[in-house]
Amino acid sequence: MPHAAWKGSISFGLVTIPVSLYPATQRDELSFHLLDARDFSPIHEVRTNAASEAVPWSGVVRGYEYEEGHFVTLTDDELRAANVEATQTIDIAEFVKASDIDPLYFDTPYYLEPARAGRKAYALLRDTMVSTGYVGVGRLVLRTRQHMCVVRPHGDLLVAELLRYAYEIRSADAYDVPHADSPEAAVSEQEVAMAGQLVGSMVAEWDPAAFHDTYREDVLALIEKKVASGVTHEASATTPPQPETGEGEVVDIMELLKRSLAEKKTAGTRPSARKRA
Repeated sequence: MPHAAWKGSISFGLVTIPVSLYPATQRDELSFHLLDARDFSPIHEVRTNAASEAVPWSGVVRGYEYEEGHFVTLTDDELRAANVEATQTIDIAEFVKASDIDPLYFDTPYYLEPARAGRKAYALLRDTMVSTGYVGVGRLVLRTRQHMCVVRPHGDLLVAELLRYAYEIRSADAYDVPHADSPEAAVSEQEVAMAGQLVGSMVAEWDPAAFHDTYREDVLALIEKKVASGVTHEASATTPPQPETGEGEVVDIMELLKRSLAEKKTAGTRPSARKRA
């Protein structure tokens, strides 16, 4: 099991559920080193300026280009001061229908594992979302950045899926596609029926394990063949790698739910979470 990326709690109303956050996916892409063809020694990146002069780390500053050729520089202290305050809570602000969220917004999934003291509340939240069809939308600070996220059931698990913000989704208006009401998109009922028959003939049960990265498999086979036949090279010079810079008490869930509902009734209609964001 991978190490927890974050430990904290899910909060909705007055109910808190202590959880650990684990990556739900992993990257296993082929990695290649760039080598000098003369002696197969590794090639290292060198920082240079516009005049091709080498620049040491001590001479590097961060700059934001607010218009072409003009920058505002920011120090590490200024960036730290601007960062959102790290919290250990996934604050669920609202519940929405899962079907209302466009898949374009989904980014990175994480598994949520409950601490022992939160197992009943974890099951309650999961089963409630399953029965209602709603998922929780909230905020999560991860690695100094605030993310929008959705908490949703996935079998027996709860998943926290990081969402893209609206400004990160490119507008589709700029792309030239046949609109449904345009003459070029006019299709006959017979064509639709025929296409439907083709689709029907290709229907299958969803099985992601049936799909393989055949390119990766072929490249690995080629590498293994070269190693087995001795077609390998030893670098004449190498450099050492550079160093890279509790569970809560058992609580009365029903009482917390009653108090949360009472607070909502007292407060009346709250402002939309979208307006507060």
